[in-house]
Amino acid sequence: MSILWKITCQEDKFPGMWQRWYKNQCVAVGWAAQWGYKLDGKTKGGRGWSAARNALKEMQVGDYVVVALKGHRIGRLGQITYKLIDDDLWNPLVPIGIEYPEGQMGRRVEVRWDLMVGPSNQDLVVQMPQDSTFSIGELRPTVSQIRSLSLEDLKAVMNNPENWVSLLGKFRYESTLADYIANYPNHLEDGFLPHPHLKTRERVFQNSKRLDVLLMDKENRAVIVECKQHAPVNDDIVQLRRYMNLFYEETGEMPRGILVHGGPQKISNQVISVAREYPAVEIVSYVLEVRFRPLV
Repeated sequence: MSILWKITCQEDKFPGMWQRWYKNQCVAVGWAAQWGYKLDGKTKGGRGWSAARNALKEMQVGDYVVVALKGHRIGRLGQITYKLIDDDLWNPLVPIGIEYPEGQMGRRVEVRWDLMVGPSNQDLVVQMPQDSTFSIGELRPTVSQIRSLSLEDLKAVMNNPENWVSLLGKFRYESTLADYIANYPNHLEDGFLPHPHLKTRERVFQNSKRLDVLLMDKENRAVIVECKQHAPVNDDIVQLRRYMNLFYEETGEMPRGILVHGGPQKISNQVISVAREYPAVEIVSYVLEVRFRPLV
């Protein structure tokens, strides 16, 4: 019976590493080439390397590997075709340089990506829903066996387009997203304009709380926009609704409330239920796109 494994891809440390794995049809771990040897009875590299090495040895051709990315996201699912983990087969994906004299990410496990599972666009990855994330014990090691989800359950999560998100298509800071909406409110909804009588960005209430963006719709109704990078949770709804009630207390007008987030389109039924309570909160996800045009 095939076993399901997870290998963490260090995109934050080695930008573009996931794309290298995808192109080379492999996953890989680091630790310098000579760390596999024992010195004075101890294997250089510490517990992390020992745990990873043991897991690599247990992997078998035919087992499955899922690529874990930061923020409870996953790349692709692949089936192991060959292992290159011996010290004399060090084949680094990070080129040799001053910082890495022997390169990095050189212990490869060759895989065949299952292109029928997950998004067809390699720039998209899968955001794991809150009820389907890996356990802490599975996430912490660089390499680990997955027992919290079956292979079929994982495939079902990966095949749901509502869980697909862009690998890098997010505003880095919520304040940047808020600035964009304040400058281009009509991109959020046709007819939106900055509020003409009150401060548009970070208006401060009498209790010192401050909202993200204050707009006006085409019916001349105030709109409070709250920006989040992650998928919305109940606390986000409660926070926005608090701002809406404060606005009502100070102006006598109940505004619309819109929560804009950069997480996956799929959100929990519980969050949807809370958002529908009075005063209702609208939830909108955004997709960041960049277009290049040559000038010469």
